Amino acid sequence: MNNAIFYHAGCPVCIEAEQKVAEAIDKARFHVEIVHLGEEKNRLPEAERAGVKSVPALVLNGVPFHINHGANLSALK
Repeated sequence: MNNAIFYHAGCPVCIEAEQKVAEAIDKARFHVEIVHLGEEKNRLPEAERAGVKSVPALVLNGVPFHINHGANLSALK
């Protein structure tokens, strides 16, 4: 099974994107993990290593896809 990690900061843009991703992603093909970086700051280095520059972002099999623009990761530190 493929991995998908959705990183967000809890802002309205992020919450809307989370809902849309949850509706659209094929759960038969992807194990989806939701990470709220505002609450799980210890996961910021992981997101940075995955290439995430801003949230909301979806990482599919190690490739980051930035959705809209809610906040830069530096603003969450």
